[in-house]
Amino acid sequence: MWDWTPIRDWLSGYITPYWTFPALTVVQALIVMIGIILVMAVYTLAERKVIGWMQLRRGPNRVNLFWIPGLGQPFADVVKLIFKEILIPADANGFLFRVAPFLALVPALGIWAVIPLRPEHAFANIDAGLLYVLALTSMGVYGIILAGWAANSKYAFLGAMRSAAQIVAYEIAMGFAMVGVLMASGSLNIGEIIHAQRGLFGWNWTWLFPLFIVYFISGVAETNRAPFDVAEGESEIVAGFHIDYSGMAFALFFIAEYVNMILISALTSIFFFGGWLSPFDGWLSSDSWLAQPSFFWLAPKVFFFMFVFLWFRATFPRYRYDQIMRLGWKALIPVTLIWLLVEGIMVYSHVGPWKGHP
Repeated sequence: MWDWTPIRDWLSGYITPYWTFPALTVVQALIVMIGIILVMAVYTLAERKVIGWMQLRRGPNRVNLFWIPGLGQPFADVVKLIFKEILIPADANGFLFRVAPFLALVPALGIWAVIPLRPEHAFANIDAGLLYVLALTSMGVYGIILAGWAANSKYAFLGAMRSAAQIVAYEIAMGFAMVGVLMASGSLNIGEIIHAQRGLFGWNWTWLFPLFIVYFISGVAETNRAPFDVAEGESEIVAGFHIDYSGMAFALFFIAEYVNMILISALTSIFFFGGWLSPFDGWLSSDSWLAQPSFFWLAPKVFFFMFVFLWFRATFPRYRYDQIMRLGWKALIPVTLIWLLVEGIMVYSHVGPWKGHP
């Protein structure tokens, strides 16, 4: 995707060789993080444009950039939030009130350390990458709970409790879906999970379709997105856990939500659609550029699932809270347990693309 040789040579001219590798890693991390933030900014504009198109209206078209109507809207919103005062309620716990947005954002960004954006490239190519993802995706709820509790507001506290219960319910289903991916690939390393999906019909979604559906639905619920946005249900609890947040404190929650949406789209593509593997792998000669693994195969898969997030918001009404809990506990978890049993029988019987695994 990119060649780091010029940057490495430039760094080695200014710092000792001992520090060249850590410095290069920091530079890579900053570039990826800035790229994710920029994608998130454009994603907010795409959301307003796409939903406007689905509802037969124009969407943002006043703040122009490079003569493109509406392109400057995300950046105008950032400027507005930067200069907006951060108000802290008189009865709030000031320290926790300030810390909560960072606890929501940092795990969302930290997970990208183990996401291989192209073949053989990840900042931390650890063997327990799947466990790392599962652990950090569970930590975001602490920021939401602290935000709801520290504000000392009934609306915020109710939204935080809703979010906590919802995340616990859907985290179990999501974890079981990841167990299915682990059984199929035989590894916790995310790079090896992608390599185990060689060939179009070797992609996990063809054999683990119920787990793919459960994982993506759970991902939508984990991010508190419509139709699972009861934690910030404007119709009954005004704005939920971040009702008292303003300025950049609110922006951090906003950024965390959209970064998590991009992350779930990337993880769905990696776990079930072969990540950066080509759909023509096994169909064309390995010398053909269409059959080569590349970041440019991962990007359209991620963009598709990012679009599905917007499609859900424009299509489905918000569920009642009891319906959300019933779906998580009584539908998704039983489906994953049943399919894990079926998958175990297939693995034991050497049926499917993973028949070579022990």
